[in-house]
Amino acid sequence: MNKLSTGFIHRCVKPVGLAQDYARYLTPLVRSKLADGTRHEVSRAQCMVLLAALCLVGSTSATAAQEVKTTTSIDSLKLYAHSRIVNYKEFQCFNQLITRESNWRVEAINPNGKHFGLGQMRNTKYQNLDGYRMIDWSLRYIQNRYAGSSCKAYAHWQKHGWH
Repeated sequence: MNKLSTGFIHRCVKPVGLAQDYARYLTPLVRSKLADGTRHEVSRAQCMVLLAALCLVGSTSATAAQEVKTTTSIDSLKLYAHSRIVNYKEFQCFNQLITRESNWRVEAINPNGKHFGLGQMRNTKYQNLDGYRMIDWSLRYIQNRYAGSSCKAYAHWQKHGWH
């Protein structure tokens, strides 16, 4: 009896989140169909339909999971920043500043290639930090340069296009 290779499934689907759950469910289902019957009882068409469904569901879910992950990540970064900046007005200024600088994208790089991350800092160590540490570094920079006022930093950004 021929066994179904799962190599095609792994090349077709990159399991993420829900897609991984579907892959765990459907892959054994395809295998059990092949193991339970003879070659004549299980049509090739049935296997191909199951495999196509796995690929379709897996790739669609992976895209949706990535969008949710990005949204959740930005929301959690904003929540973290707000936990560090208690004053709502100061948080709003920080939010506007980071939105203008990087749109809350941790992987953002300035077109000149010399400024990185959420706060568009020039330090190469900053480039390798996670989003939460980038927030801490940005707040420390604002503390040292603008006496801790995100609103002063944002006003400077509005006037000069940098902070």
